[in-house]
Amino acid sequence: MANHKKDYKSEEFFQNLNIEFLIHELKDPIAVIETGARTLLEKQEKFGELTSRQERTVKRVIRNTRKARDMLYSLLEVGRSEAGSFACGHFKPVETTYTVLCNCLELKTPSIADELQRLPDMIAATAYLDSCGIHFSAPPEMSTSVINQDIAKYRQIIANLVKNALHFKRNRMQINLETKNEYLRVAVMDDGPGVDPEDCEHIFKRYSQSKDCALTSRQGHGLGLAGARTMARYLGGDIELTCDPDKGTIFRLTLPKNLANVT
Repeated sequence: MANHKKDYKSEEFFQNLNIEFLIHELKDPIAVIETGARTLLEKQEKFGELTSRQERTVKRVIRNTRKARDMLYSLLEVGRSEAGSFACGHFKPVETTYTVLCNCLELKTPSIADELQRLPDMIAATAYLDSCGIHFSAPPEMSTSVINQDIAKYRQIIANLVKNALHFKRNRMQINLETKNEYLRVAVMDDGPGVDPEDCEHIFKRYSQSKDCALTSRQGHGLGLAGARTMARYLGGDIELTCDPDKGTIFRLTLPKNLANVT
């Protein structure tokens, strides 16, 4: 596995964005939204009774304001990576990846997320996801396997890859997990418009999407994927992209299973 830390340490990834100030400014309005929604839900005798549909909507608002708050703090993880700050711990990658998928579905397709909450187990959940064109797979022996990595950064990386796939898929996306030797491998695939091969590396550059790319629907600010690759490389791994304008994209994340062994 190539060591990319030196190259990335020379960059000022957030040179145009003071993340600490952003968090400070945004956390208060997010807290106000959450408090207001909770008040409507918990004090219906004072503000009026909610219908079942209204109650579901308010609960969704509360869940997503909490996720927005968590996302703000997650923005710090790229900066912490560049500063060499890690919080190494043991966790189950299959379980964690599935949780991240559910959180992303809550943001992108809340109806699917709601149905998943009603299902009794993982078997029923994956079968339902299959029917929605979302395929999640891992070898059975991986269900209990544990890795020693930075879980906050891992979640952030996976969330960026999953949200990208959900956004661009036409009919199908897939998440595959496997382990090989001392590495965890996660492939996130979609059948969207794909990326012009000459732009495969370009989309990992922040604030620098190709204006001449024929597949302009893949354009954005370039922060999510760039940040994901930065964190992956600081965790001793990498993200590679295979693209086909006719068949979509495959992002392949590779991470060492034990961060403590990364030099």
